Amino acid sequence: MITPRQTLRLMRINFVLARHGLDEIILTAHIFRPIRFLTYLSPFYWLRRRDVPRGARIRRALEDLGPIFVKFGQMLSTRRDLLPHDIADELAKLQDQVSPFPGREARLIIEQVLDKPVTVLFQEFSEAPLASASIAQVHAARLPDGREVVVKVLRPGVEHIIRGDLDLLYLIAALAERYWSDGRRLRPREVVGEYEKTILDELDLIREAANASQLRRNFQGSHLLYVPEIHWPLTRRNVMVMERIHGVPVSDVETLRTRGTDMQKLAENGVQIFFTQVFKHNFFHADMHPGNIFVDIADPKNPRYVAVDFGIIGTLNPRDQQYLAENFLAFFNRDYRRVAELHVDSGWVPMGTRVNEFESAVRTVCEPIFNRPLKDISFGQLLLHLFQTARRFNMEVQPQLVLLQKTLLNIEGLGRELYPDLDLWTTAKPFLEDWTREQMGLKATLRRVRAGLPALRELLLEAPARLNRILQHMAENKLQINTHSEELKRLREAQQLRVRHLYYAMAGGALIVSGTLLLALHAVPVWGSLSVIGIGIAAISFGYWTSAS
Repeated sequence: MITPRQTLRLMRINFVLARHGLDEIILTAHIFRPIRFLTYLSPFYWLRRRDVPRGARIRRALEDLGPIFVKFGQMLSTRRDLLPHDIADELAKLQDQVSPFPGREARLIIEQVLDKPVTVLFQEFSEAPLASASIAQVHAARLPDGREVVVKVLRPGVEHIIRGDLDLLYLIAALAERYWSDGRRLRPREVVGEYEKTILDELDLIREAANASQLRRNFQGSHLLYVPEIHWPLTRRNVMVMERIHGVPVSDVETLRTRGTDMQKLAENGVQIFFTQVFKHNFFHADMHPGNIFVDIADPKNPRYVAVDFGIIGTLNPRDQQYLAENFLAFFNRDYRRVAELHVDSGWVPMGTRVNEFESAVRTVCEPIFNRPLKDISFGQLLLHLFQTARRFNMEVQPQLVLLQKTLLNIEGLGRELYPDLDLWTTAKPFLEDWTREQMGLKATLRRVRAGLPALRELLLEAPARLNRILQHMAENKLQINTHSEELKRLREAQQLRVRHLYYAMAGGALIVSGTLLLALHAVPVWGSLSVIGIGIAAISFGYWTSAS
């Protein structure tokens, strides 16, 4: 049921689309086909400029429709697997710049939320905002102890506005999916759902503050990245107080060069920060556009990045991390067979996919790219081509990989703007190789074994009771087995893995105990005892590895 407010909003959207020469979007729908001739009666049809590309017209229309549609366009620009390149490139130019709301309103919100006058909370507070965006705006302030801070305040009523526009976006997506010829292929409702999760997360400043605190811990003492400190006593869901930072905007390349900044080091540090966040910390800033990054050039030869705005954070599960790292390495080693196998093993493409066909498709896309110098190869574009190719094989949308692709494109574009000869692969490859070796090494294996010990203990403790119940059911003729059950097949396979794990764990444990006794009694040389212990550890590790893979 469309409400009167939604009806008025839809009328305005159609008016804006028509004004920007996008009436073909409206009239593409089957429902409007009988009245397409009315296009020629519209003044916008005759007055519009014919030389403005469709991407620019869409961008301008979104800007006119307001901040929520601007942010939606920004998110869409990262979905290059769905959009034509010209539209995606134009949407990437959208700037989240809106008029500020009055500073006195910000003051009232702060006092209401923190239940104290601003004059008590702060030594100084500037009502003139430092920056204003569609979700919140930022004010400069000084704590009673003299420390400089910024106060981020959500716009009044922004959540109500956003939820209303989200309902409208879902309505438009449903209409598009029903009446637009490409609607089902582009899955607009799924795209809106992805946007909804992102935008609603940004409405919770406690969540953003927690993200900032975690990122700060991850890079504590690092020469690569500085993250401002959160002042938790003054932070609430719609107010956040954070240390004020000073630096040169990373987009101000001229000032950075004039101040003698080592641009090559700065660009390479950006790449190192990205891969450290993704693979070492598994917690990456997923909104690293130039407006959120500054550079501390107190020492121009050793510049350090400073990040702000932590509303969007990405993570990967360990399997995705492993598959992604191996994918990158396989790509640049041109091992397309391995790329295809990794995509099937990871579940990114259906299990029934023919590896040979997928390998051929990947080779067709990548070989032209690799016939260029490595410094001219775009990592982000390579990932994009990979997603587009995999989509032909029914690859499901992986939201965590979309965020990663967006961040990688931002970092790579920024790095090459700072230093055009940036060879991202030379910087990234050693990191990926070291990380992969660490994941396959003895320490990582022992870590996984240690993590699996509680589950093994529970299995050993519960096994007799479970076996007793099965035997009791068999004796009472209550045990029913469906030999054609897929679930039973999976359970049987899982049980075989557990038995294998248990066998190796028992054998390895016995060897470790034996080796320790031999070492304590000096019954054999030290190297012999250690060998027995080593074989025991290897047995446990092998059992765990085979059961986990």
